[in-house]
Amino acid sequence: MSSPDLPKVDSHLDAADETVELTVTDADTSQRLDRFLAAALEDREVPPSRSRIHALISQGRLSRVLPEVEHKISDRSYRVKLDEVYALVIPAPLPATPIAQDIPIDILYEDDILIVVNKAAGMVVHPAPGALDGTLVNALLFHCGDSFQGIGGVQRPGIVHRLDKETSGVMVVAKTEPALHHLQLQFAAHGRDGRLERAYTALAWGEIQPPKGSIDAPIARSPHNRRKMAVRRTGGRDSITHFEVRKSFGTPIIVSRVECRLETGRTHQIRVHLTHMGHPLLGDPTYGGSQKTRHNKLSEGAQSALAALNRQALHAHKLGFDHPKTGEHMVFSQELPEDMANLIAELTLM
Repeated sequence: MSSPDLPKVDSHLDAADETVELTVTDADTSQRLDRFLAAALEDREVPPSRSRIHALISQGRLSRVLPEVEHKISDRSYRVKLDEVYALVIPAPLPATPIAQDIPIDILYEDDILIVVNKAAGMVVHPAPGALDGTLVNALLFHCGDSFQGIGGVQRPGIVHRLDKETSGVMVVAKTEPALHHLQLQFAAHGRDGRLERAYTALAWGEIQPPKGSIDAPIARSPHNRRKMAVRRTGGRDSITHFEVRKSFGTPIIVSRVECRLETGRTHQIRVHLTHMGHPLLGDPTYGGSQKTRHNKLSEGAQSALAALNRQALHAHKLGFDHPKTGEHMVFSQELPEDMANLIAELTLM
C-alpha cells in the first residue's frame, strides 16, 4: 500500500514544524489513542510527555489520514484500530530564553557569587519541552535579577547539578562563570578529593541486606524505554552509590529508611540502583512497578500518608562544598519536607 499524503500544515503552524506519520499495528490495536501516540514516539530524542500529547491533540495537530478522508481527531481516549494511519504535527522548539517569574523559593544561603536553595518537590530545575516555565531557573531569574553576572555571556543562573522534578532538597547555583566552573570541578570529582559531600534520605521497600554497602553498577538509558535509565552490563557509565540503613519499619520489615551518598551523579542514580537491588523507592511511578501488594502491608495511616506523598520518597538532605571565592568548606542540611516526615511518622507507628 502506498503511503498516504500527509495533511497540509495549517496556516498557524510554522514551516519548521515536523509532521510525523504513525500506523496502528496488531500490537497497538484497541489502545487508547494517547497511549498509542506515547508508545509510538518514545524513541524520539526528546519523547513528548502524555500531557504534551494531550496539548497537541487539543491544539488540532492530530489527523487521521487513513482509512477515510483526512479529519482532525480530538478524542484522546479513542481506541485505535488496525491499519489506521495518523499524522501528528509537532511544533518546532521554542527559543530557549527563560523568563523571570515570581515563584516562591526557599533560600538557605546567598552571596554575590552563589545561591543555595531547598528545592521543593514538583519543581523542574530547568525549562524543557513540557515544562517551559514555572521552573527553578524562572524563579531564580526573578529573585536574583541583575546579580547574575553572566554565564557564557548571558545573564542567567549557572546550574551546577540537578535534582529530579519530584525529588526535594538542597541545591547550589552559581551566579558567575568563575564560580560555576569552580563548582563544576568539585562535582566532577564526586567527593573523591574531600571537597564535595552529597547525602540523600530515601524510603525503600523491604529489608535491605546487608544494611550497609555500595552499589557499583553501570547505568545507561534503558533499551526498552528511552524515558528510563537502567543498569547495563555493557555501554553504561560507571555509577557508584554508597548506602546505609538508618531505620526499619514493620515486623517483618516492610520499609527501610536509607541514607545514600553519591560517588557519581548519573540520571536517576539512586532510584535505579535501589530498584536494581530489589528495593525500589516508595511512591516511585517510573521504577517502582506495581506496588499494590507492598502497599497493602502498610497500616491504614501509612497508606494514606503514602498516597498524600504522591512522588518518590527521596530528599537531598545534605550538600557540602568549598566556597569558590573564600575556600571555606560550607555544609547545608535540610530537614525532611512535611510529606516525607508525615509518612515516616505513620511508618513508626506500625
